[in-house]
Amino acid sequence: MRIYLFFISILLTGIMSGQEEEREKILPQDTLPPGEKYGLRAGVDLGRIIRSSVDDKYSGFEVVADYRVYRKFYAAVEIGNESLTRDEENINVEGSGNYFRAGFDFNTYSNWYGMQNSIFVGLRYGFSTFDQTLNDYTIFTGTNYFGENTTTEPVTVEGLNASWIEFILGIKAELFKNIYLGASVSLRSKVNEKIPDGFDNLFIPGFGRTNDFSSIGVGYGYSISYLIPFYKKRK
Repeated sequence: MRIYLFFISILLTGIMSGQEEEREKILPQDTLPPGEKYGLRAGVDLGRIIRSSVDDKYSGFEVVADYRVYRKFYAAVEIGNESLTRDEENINVEGSGNYFRAGFDFNTYSNWYGMQNSIFVGLRYGFSTFDQTLNDYTIFTGTNYFGENTTTEPVTVEGLNASWIEFILGIKAELFKNIYLGASVSLRSKVNEKIPDGFDNLFIPGFGRTNDFSSIGVGYGYSISYLIPFYKKRK
């Protein structure tokens, strides 16, 4: 999936470059350009939909939205749910629940006036509420002389939660009028986490996989969204 993200980013950059070349040919220099659009851009994460269809251990859905509050600043939010089963060597655990991320994006890209493509950096605060189900596990005894000691009775712990901060780098390009395709990568750092008794959280919805040696996680996303323009504003 990360390889796809790389190629999608190249594709979106090419689209943005082509749009500006076409606009330079069409727009006379003495023509007053249209006002820039301000409104709500809402859509879905395509990556989670595709992964849910090809990975039987995962299911997820995410709604994405941003609102342009200033020329280069956007308020942004993502809301979704995820479920993942991690089948490790000695343990099988499923994490499932809901999450949201809220923050802002800053567009570092200089558009032709009237266009609204972006190469952005962003910051989010994320929060997740979820359950963990320990499906089975093997108790390590140091020897297999008496055979493996495996417990297969599921144990579910409800009411868990976690929060994190994440830094985002992404791109959004207008494919058709008011329709945008986006791709992003994010670096996440856990702030706090409620851990079940007897085992760890191996997956936190919205944050991703976890491990014992670091509180840092990496995420990625692909989105398609539609801009609902509320008004236009000139520079």
